[in-house]
Amino acid sequence: QVQLVESGGGLVQAGGSLRLSCAASGRTLSSSAMGWFRQAPGNEREIVAAITWRNGNTYYTDSVKGRFTISRDSAKNTVYLQMNSLKPEDTAVYFCAASYGSGWNPPRVTRSYDYWGQGTQVTVSS
Repeated sequence: QVQLVESGGGLVQAGGSLRLSCAASGRTLSSSAMGWFRQAPGNEREIVAAITWRNGNTYYTDSVKGRFTISRDSAKNTVYLQMNSLKPEDTAVYFCAASYGSGWNPPRVTRSYDYWGQGTQVTVSS
């Protein structure tokens, strides 16, 4: 079992920055891929970014490329999402998730992820 706890969400003005953290316990993340997803009201949950722990390969959805950065800290068993140049359309609940048994690149679909955090709200005002 893996427990994931997100933090760092909040209210920010457009153009501002936030850094989300996802701390894991219960199992090492060294053999996992970690993903950040988001879900806005009325929308499906969508992937934002993902990283394969052992090699650092990353994936970003097109709408966040150049603005968001996913990273990991093995010593802290934590994954981060640095979000810069935030836009109102980034408003959503953000979830982190862990996938075990993935390959060289991180999975991009929700069904590939085994464990989920409870989510943290990000609100970007215009």
